[in-house]
Amino acid sequence: MDISVFLYNFATVNEYYYYGVAAAIYIALCWTFVAVRWFHTCQQPKEHRAAIWPDRKLQCIIYMMPTFLLPYAIEPSDPSAWLMYKSYFPACYYFYSATLLLCFFGSLRQWGQWKTVSWIGAIITSLTMAPLVLNAWVPDGFMTEGAISLWSNVVMVVSVVMMVYAVLAMWQVWQWMKQARDDNFSNPDDFPMQYASRVWLAPVIFTPMLWPAYLLDSPALRAVSDMILSVCTVLMLLHVLPIWRRVAIVTALDDDHADTIDDTDADDHREDLIAQTAIEIEAYVRDGQAYLDPHLKIDDVADHCRLGRTYVSLTFQRRFGSFSAYVNNLRLTHYDQYQASHPAETKESAAIASGFSSYNAYYRAQQKLKK
Repeated sequence: MDISVFLYNFATVNEYYYYGVAAAIYIALCWTFVAVRWFHTCQQPKEHRAAIWPDRKLQCIIYMMPTFLLPYAIEPSDPSAWLMYKSYFPACYYFYSATLLLCFFGSLRQWGQWKTVSWIGAIITSLTMAPLVLNAWVPDGFMTEGAISLWSNVVMVVSVVMMVYAVLAMWQVWQWMKQARDDNFSNPDDFPMQYASRVWLAPVIFTPMLWPAYLLDSPALRAVSDMILSVCTVLMLLHVLPIWRRVAIVTALDDDHADTIDDTDADDHREDLIAQTAIEIEAYVRDGQAYLDPHLKIDDVADHCRLGRTYVSLTFQRRFGSFSAYVNNLRLTHYDQYQASHPAETKESAAIASGFSSYNAYYRAQQKLKK
């Protein structure tokens, strides 16, 4: 027999074997992600998990969900298992991506209302997938052809809804990124700009790996997508390990820059307003020790002064250099005074008592202001 004919026949007969292997690799790497993510953490996150790793537990839960896909890895030729498997990705991945974005960055921004939205999405996704999972795990299945056709439409609708949810999450993270660029935060730890810029487009990146196999009903395309997603899982694991993520979280914002306003034609009234705003800023931030709030934002100062953010930002630019420079200078002075009066305190506790989120943040602020 011609070798090419033999290889073709072998590949044709065993195609489902390859589909199962691809699914098994994907599931196994998801389990690996959970194991490493759960146990591999350095000392600082162990002490401050809620603040530094708000999405850690949620990531582990999400990456355990592919366990329900085992029937397809075991018997990829089973129609019930295939229906569940191909539906899982468009129905769930947009929800997963959006929820992780809002959980991590929303927790940092203290936007608790996103938890309610995420719970609603979780309920919708769970109710959508539950019949398909049960149908795949029960021998010979229980869904009729009519039910399968109906539920395929349900999966399509829910997937589109979750896409909208993902777009909303990307838009929200983009807004937070814009605020971070605009010198809104006094502590670089308050928003991990570098990490956000790398992951906020995840739903868009995943799209070519989620829809083609479902729309074309193609196990072969699904197998190829599984291998790509497996690589993405490994890359994500490497990216979120503490030694990597902590660098992203404590990386200072690139450059301090406040809103710029053309001041060539500024009138006396504006200058008087800026002078008055500077007095109110010092009364609130310096004299009122608002700088001790590690999450102090320029928006907070604007709200206190009851002035537009534009004038407050311009005042910082003209009178104090920049918002973060002014606030962190006050914190550095407070740190020195605190250490002098509390010699028994550790550097970490002195930094936290001075308005820094950690000693690492204190050190970075000190080095940045020396330049």
